[in-house]
Amino acid sequence: MIDLAWKLGAFLVVLGVLVVFHELGHFAVARACGVKVLRFSVGFGRILWSRRFGADRTEWAIASIPLGGYVKMADEREDALAPEDRPRAFNRQGVGKRIAIVAAGPAANLLLAVLLFAGTFVAGVPGQLPVLAPPAPGTAAAAAGFADRDRVVTVDGEDVATLQDLRWRIVKAQGQASVEVGVERSDGSRATRTLALGSLAPADWEGNPIDALGLRPDLGAPIVDQVAPGKPAQAAGLRAGDRIVAIDGRATRSPADVARATHAKPGSPIVFRLAREGAELDATVVPDAVEQDGRRIGLAGLRLKADPAAVAAVTTTVRSSPLEAIGAGARKTWELSVFTLRMLGRMITGAASLANLSGPITLADYAGQSAQAGVLTFIGYLALISISLGVLNLLPIPLLDGGHLLYYLAEIVLGRPVSDRAFEVGQRIGMALLAVLMTLALVNDVSRLF
Repeated sequence: MIDLAWKLGAFLVVLGVLVVFHELGHFAVARACGVKVLRFSVGFGRILWSRRFGADRTEWAIASIPLGGYVKMADEREDALAPEDRPRAFNRQGVGKRIAIVAAGPAANLLLAVLLFAGTFVAGVPGQLPVLAPPAPGTAAAAAGFADRDRVVTVDGEDVATLQDLRWRIVKAQGQASVEVGVERSDGSRATRTLALGSLAPADWEGNPIDALGLRPDLGAPIVDQVAPGKPAQAAGLRAGDRIVAIDGRATRSPADVARATHAKPGSPIVFRLAREGAELDATVVPDAVEQDGRRIGLAGLRLKADPAAVAAVTTTVRSSPLEAIGAGARKTWELSVFTLRMLGRMITGAASLANLSGPITLADYAGQSAQAGVLTFIGYLALISISLGVLNLLPIPLLDGGHLLYYLAEIVLGRPVSDRAFEVGQRIGMALLAVLMTLALVNDVSRLF
């Protein structure tokens, strides 16, 4: 119950911040263009609280449905206006001013993302150096020639400072046949490796593509933290404090290596090489076979942790000066905006799964997780959702800001506003499209839960 309340609270904070910034964009540009603003509302539906401020007596309100907001401007198509207010009506403004007012909402969300990212870069973003363990045989990384202690420095010519950077550069390359990865070898020399991406399935892209490619972080031999009573690991004699240095003769360099090896052999014996009290010994474990996410996997009944000394050796903090941070924030916002559009295009063409769509349940879950992970993680999540909101609102779908911009561009081409009939048909199409998208997103949310 506490976890649910935490996630709901974090989700409402995210929604509140993003909606306020979005609507402030519309509001500020409308005022700058001389348009009278009647109401600024956070939320839809019944007004719960409101106050009037300013020379225009604009009503600032909080409404009962917190899934958005709106700025209501003086408009002769909706209300009868006093003669002195008619020149300040939205519908009487030139098409350039109307475009600026409508585009200002999504632009405010993108600007917010730039500022949030810049703030995290100035504060310092903790990360893990992209130092790799030897790749497993048969993986794309093994075929590309990656070796023990290779440190990734570039992907397709773009600098890589952390493991998180490496993951993002690979994800951004989705759709490419391969990427060129620059590495620094353990002896200090440099090399370039061509990493093929064709082996990745859609599920790999949705999970952890660098792991599926065989790009394994080097976190040292994992340590047994807890052994579950009555489970295969206890039956094999494993104890808390044991280091798992190899499984079936293959070195393990992270807890994920152990999980991967045990998952792959449900009900089959595997040999753990353990380091205990200065000596090494072997233990044969037969993982329990269980069904998980529609597939049969093996579980040994272990809780592991990474070697603290090895983790400390690859932990880093990336900081920027304020000026550099603004530039880096703008670049990251641009990259994520382009990536969002590319993913939408791939989903439309069927090249990417519609399972990538997320609704409010998933967003609330991630909001809660990011808030619990720390302030910087939550700020990064807020920036990411702000970009999504900005980009999605610019899509040329009626009912969204992008749909209105489409009408105004048509007005420029035609030399006159679109007809009321065309506007009405467009709104119905937009409503149907949004209903389909929302339904898909909610179905995905429910499927993730169960």
